[in-house]
Amino acid sequence: MSIVFLNGEFENAEQAKVSVFDRGFLLGDGVYEVIPAYSGALFRIEEHLDRLQQSLDAIRLTNPYSHSQWQGILNDLVKQNNHTDASVYLQVTRGVAIRDHAFPSDVRPTVFAMVNKITPLSADYYENGVAAITLDDNRWSRCNIKAISLLPNVLLRQQAVDQGVAEAILIRDGFVTEGAASNAFAVINGVVTTPPKNEHLLPGITRDLVMEMAKQHGIPNAESQISLAQLQSADEVWLTSSTKEILPVTQLDKKSVGSGKPGDIWHRMSKIYGHFKKTLHL
Repeated sequence: MSIVFLNGEFENAEQAKVSVFDRGFLLGDGVYEVIPAYSGALFRIEEHLDRLQQSLDAIRLTNPYSHSQWQGILNDLVKQNNHTDASVYLQVTRGVAIRDHAFPSDVRPTVFAMVNKITPLSADYYENGVAAITLDDNRWSRCNIKAISLLPNVLLRQQAVDQGVAEAILIRDGFVTEGAASNAFAVINGVVTTPPKNEHLLPGITRDLVMEMAKQHGIPNAESQISLAQLQSADEVWLTSSTKEILPVTQLDKKSVGSGKPGDIWHRMSKIYGHFKKTLHL
């Protein structure tokens, strides 16, 4: 039986309860984070907690814990669940109150965290790549907030599932924003390119790490708008997230990307990323 953290206590998952009057349940009024833990070590924890703070600030909700307190809680939670590689999900909502759109006063936030075992993707995904489609980005204008109200993303991702592909890459005003559950990259004339951060996309932790590694290893890179035409003619297309890591897209809208196989730059970046993960435990 897994152990979860709820409002200051560690308890069995089957016994944990949240009020039906919680604003997260009634209004989607809250934010979340997903943090990988490799061999028990939380991955890029400071960056994740910084992003959590940015999301909380954006919805005007006070952070219930300091960085050091969060780290202590999440490290304890990972240890108690005893997974080698795990995904830590944490969620903070505005708390329990009578249903009203206006912020309630003097309400304690609801804090929840759980751990799931990371199941590695099939080796075939990395050997042959995955298929994706492009869809109009019809979400709201504050996608930089990691909000729990993910229904637009869910509907977009389900369109990809319905078409038998791995992901939907979203297009707003003719330019790439991100995937329904990932950040997007394109290799254009040898340059690793990803859209610049703005309110239309979530600033991914893995996205930022890929850009850092490209700079460190002399791989040409740019944060620049990617048009739909540039995406469709790119040499390589990638998806990144905390659980997908760096996933090559070899088919887009039923047409091959580049050679139809994961590209040379993806192979190089994938090796760099794998080495970086190993250094966490040296």
